[in-house]
Amino acid sequence: MSDASPVLATDARRVAVMTVLTVLAGAVDAVSFLTMGKVFCALATGNVLFLSFALAGEGDVPVARPATAIGAFVAGAAVAGVVLKWLADRGRRWFPAGLVCEAVLLVCAGLLALARHGTGPVPAQDDRGVVALVALAMGVRASTALRVHVPGMPTLLSQTAIAELLNDVLRRPRAALRGMTAKQRLARTRWTATVGGIFSGGVLGTLLLVPLGTGRALLVIAAAVLLLAAAGLIVRPGARERVPGGP
Repeated sequence: MSDASPVLATDARRVAVMTVLTVLAGAVDAVSFLTMGKVFCALATGNVLFLSFALAGEGDVPVARPATAIGAFVAGAAVAGVVLKWLADRGRRWFPAGLVCEAVLLVCAGLLALARHGTGPVPAQDDRGVVALVALAMGVRASTALRVHVPGMPTLLSQTAIAELLNDVLRRPRAALRGMTAKQRLARTRWTATVGGIFSGGVLGTLLLVPLGTGRALLVIAAAVLLLAAAGLIVRPGARERVPGGP
């Protein structure tokens, strides 16, 4: 299967683009957790745990919000998986399409939050529509990142990257980047970018975006995603490559 997005034509571009998307995922979760009633819209694992706490009747966690986020995330990932495959099979630029879809959903969430709550946060007790739209966008992101298939860079979680990075350092504790093969350097760079990206996104979201309020913060994130999509559309198709692990 060919990737018709030249913006992803090299390993360096892949790592750079996926790092930016990872930072944005951290920002999304900072905004969602801190301004939308303590729910994760990108980190699906967190919502699964919140839902388990709620069903067990402990921790004063509502059932509806994590359940809404999980359901919307699954729906977004499923629909995006089908649509992106359809585009890829026809040689279309599926990567920018995935990003545009994600951005449009984030814009809708931001506008809905602004219309209903102004520039403040979304009250924890109501308005699951904003949660659903953001989680839907992150489900689309999950399928887009899965199709790009950059090892160690799923953009939405860092646990595996942390374990891989630690194991690599322990196997070669004295090896600096210059003493490694190109493949080893690339792998370590990917893991580091994933961990650092999630962390940086959380800091960015907390310090810069959360003070803006839910709606405006989501619009800023959507604008960043659209810039990446535009880069994929503006660059002329050149040498196309097969996506590792693609069908």
